[in-house]
Amino acid sequence: MTFAETRYLMSPTGARLAYHHQAAEEDQRGIILISHGLAEHSKRYRRLAEAMAANGYHVYAHDHRGHGETTAPDAPLGRFAKENGVDAVIADVMAMRALACQTNPGLPVILFGHSMGGLISLNTVVTHPDGFSGATVWNSHFNPALAGRAAQGVLALERMFLGSDVPSALLPKLTFQTWGKAIKGHRTLFDWLSHKPEEVDAYIADPLCGFDASVSLWQDIFQLAYRAPSPEWLKRLRPNFPLNLVGGGEDPATDKGKAVQWLANHLKKAGYSRITMEIYQNARHETLNDLVADEAMLNFARWCGQVTAQA
Repeated sequence: MTFAETRYLMSPTGARLAYHHQAAEEDQRGIILISHGLAEHSKRYRRLAEAMAANGYHVYAHDHRGHGETTAPDAPLGRFAKENGVDAVIADVMAMRALACQTNPGLPVILFGHSMGGLISLNTVVTHPDGFSGATVWNSHFNPALAGRAAQGVLALERMFLGSDVPSALLPKLTFQTWGKAIKGHRTLFDWLSHKPEEVDAYIADPLCGFDASVSLWQDIFQLAYRAPSPEWLKRLRPNFPLNLVGGGEDPATDKGKAVQWLANHLKKAGYSRITMEIYQNARHETLNDLVADEAMLNFARWCGQVTAQA
């Protein structure tokens, strides 16, 4: 069985989670759970899964609600849930953790998250602080500030007049389209993802990528962004919890990595002592699909080795 094979797990939330698994090839060091980004899916993390399996990690990656091949009664494509989407998506991550730990008992668990997945990653570990030995937040924006509050107001109006399960009319213009136009001389509006044309074209051609998120999903994303860094939630996490932050110096979605730097500073001010951060200056949004991918995966493997050795 390889990562390419799709398997399914029934979550207690009612979702039928589509997931992929790559078994450790060497001495078993730990388990890595992958949390993917907005408008994409878990199959896109095959290279990371294979690289980490070669370093001794069992890797599990699932499609979040409203994404990929996962199905749920209240989660069509582009929506976490009709209500309480944040709680549901975190519960699904914990269902995958339970499966991974049952299959591979006694191993430390690291939660990897990219973009929206990074929002989910940090929110999951502050919700379940004893469930993980470390977590990553790659290319995520936890500091939407006043602009985010204004966007929440717009979303509330859209929900009132249009409904929660329809695509937002405004948010794609403020996010994906704005980020695409920010790349000087862009070939496509998805060039903000990577310098590599073949990776951008693969994303565009993928029928499970690039869809418009619903009003409720955007509302859930902002809830994730504001919740985890707040004092009442962040204090649940032990001060020496290992967190690995990564950004791209040419990523418009994180203000060229400034949002990642903000999170690092915020965590350090809150008393967290095991924060590592890397801003890859020549990278855009998808570190794992850009020119720095090999270097980033090597550094990630080294960090995982440090975490699992001390777990």
